[in-house]
Amino acid sequence: MFMKSFLGSGAVTAFNALRAFAINKLLAIFLPPAAFACVGQFLNLMSIGQATSSLALQNGWTSLTAQNKDDQNNLLGIWHGGTRLTTFATIFTCIAAILFCVMAPLESLFPGMNPRLVQAAILFAMPGILASNIVTICAAVMNGMGKNRNWALINMVSSIWQVLWVAFFLYTGRLSVLSIIATQSVVAGVFAAQIAARAGFSVKQIWKTVADYRGPWYPYALMGLVPMVLTPIALTVIRTSVSENFGADAAGIWQSVWKVSDFIFMMMSAILTVIILPKVSAKLTKQDFLKLFNPLLLRVMGISLVTVLALYFGRDILVQVLFSKAYLGAADYLPLQLVGDFFRAGGYALALVLIARSETKSFLIVETCSEIFLTVSSLVLMRFVEFNGPMLAYAIENFLYFVVLFIVVRRLKWNVQ
Repeated sequence: MFMKSFLGSGAVTAFNALRAFAINKLLAIFLPPAAFACVGQFLNLMSIGQATSSLALQNGWTSLTAQNKDDQNNLLGIWHGGTRLTTFATIFTCIAAILFCVMAPLESLFPGMNPRLVQAAILFAMPGILASNIVTICAAVMNGMGKNRNWALINMVSSIWQVLWVAFFLYTGRLSVLSIIATQSVVAGVFAAQIAARAGFSVKQIWKTVADYRGPWYPYALMGLVPMVLTPIALTVIRTSVSENFGADAAGIWQSVWKVSDFIFMMMSAILTVIILPKVSAKLTKQDFLKLFNPLLLRVMGISLVTVLALYFGRDILVQVLFSKAYLGAADYLPLQLVGDFFRAGGYALALVLIARSETKSFLIVETCSEIFLTVSSLVLMRFVEFNGPMLAYAIENFLYFVVLFIVVRRLKWNVQ
């Protein structure tokens, strides 16, 4: 059953990985390392915007839909509450983005780029973020409803549209590179909304619903927002420090190393979310949970080990395939990063247990401490091991994250038969 679910969701995730690879490859071909680092900086800002506008409720859309799909009235009330929260958060994010355009030190955040073009990209990012949230929400709801074909269709077709969008505008040069990245999900958002509406997730029907259940969403908002906001902030601090200490091109090399981890995590997290979230809840007994989760965690760690070993031995080819010859130096710094990637997969599987059970306090404490540790240890270790500092910090942080979450999950209270 695990392998069937893993391979099914893995096929769609592999398609998304190809989309990320294609876009990343196009950017690496068209941009030098310094500009590539600026794109990474802009993507961090977009991640914060997506988090605040959607309240990072993706896991909530999946879990709450799965829990209430057999009760249509309750389900519509849950969807209504989530939609209203997302609407208010999106309005707030748009206002904040406009203020950021005027007040932020764009020259220092995006060295070498015209501030006017950066401002235009931030404004373009507002509809782009909205469209991206629509894709994410629609796919998550389809996952929660068990409509895997619709989930797969939304993910795969949306990926195709994003690649075509980036390729067309990079080739024609009609938009700046940041504006292209900002708007890549616009067409995909329209498509995802249409597919979801045909499957029963209709915005018109939701807004007509009298019931408005917002309470169940708050734990998911907290657990989603913290990592989605703290991670981009941590990466921005690290990237800025790398640039100041070793130069803009070095920041681009570090960005490429981190991008490899992004590819691995994107694939593993998407697959694990589909497998774990709809199945784990506080209604399980401890024996049932262990019977379900222990073999799954063991398989996850095994697959993660095989993956990082394959990438380690093929790292020189990997860098050339993912990026270009200008980024060949990244291969020398991948081994430490891959150690962190190995533990990151298992840590995420454990974190999903806390999310599914709404263990908000435990999750927030671990996640916050983890991001703070990554940032501080990266800055400190750069003084001792220079450019290897962020990679070593990442490896240590993910090892500790896995160990702590393993202990926390083992100590959770479950129903007693």
